[in-house]
Amino acid sequence: MKPSAGQRLIAEFLGTAFLLATVVGSGIMAERLAQGNVALALLANALATGAALTALVLTFGPVSGAHFNPVVTLMDGFWGGTSWRLASGYVLAQIAGAFSGVAAAHLMFGAPLFSASQHVRGGGALVLSEAIATGGLLLVIAGCSRHNAAATPYAVGSYIAAAYWFTASTSFANPAVTLARCFTDTFAGIRPTDAPGFIAAQLLATVLAIPLSRWLFATGKMAEAARS
Repeated sequence: MKPSAGQRLIAEFLGTAFLLATVVGSGIMAERLAQGNVALALLANALATGAALTALVLTFGPVSGAHFNPVVTLMDGFWGGTSWRLASGYVLAQIAGAFSGVAAAHLMFGAPLFSASQHVRGGGALVLSEAIATGGLLLVIAGCSRHNAAATPYAVGSYIAAAYWFTASTSFANPAVTLARCFTDTFAGIRPTDAPGFIAAQLLATVLAIPLSRWLFATGKMAEAARS
């Protein structure tokens, strides 16, 4: 039976919440255990995020398509996989889920529910990194959804884990994630004044990736392909 709109929205909320709980929680744990070794902390954060993202896409993909990301929903809307009315609900669910995941991570580690991040992530190099990270993520999703849908969860998780390391920004690649991470003054945080540049780069990359993915992969409805 086809999932209802309510089931899809809850799946997007839960998936995004667990994703942010992983990103922030593993960042806190890694920073505490790495004893000042930033490379080790980043490695632990990247591996945990990639593994959790793979599991979450496998879990919630059959229900909502497992977007967990407004730019993925935007691309799917342009492809006709998600109606614009439902897409707007997805974005709200993703943002609410992202903030809930941050709060959950803080509670698990005895931190304040929310705190403005002081983690500086400014500059043109990091903004460019976000554009590249986001565009690459969308192309991975488009290509796999069109030609090898079963591999999509593994490809997405692997790409994000790798992008933690090959981008200067550590690959946020998600406006909902970026907003929520403004309110965690931990390893995973981003200073609120740096977030607009990240989000602008993510949206610009999406605008470019949508026609490019159509041309490259002759993509139809991503959601249908992902659930086939």
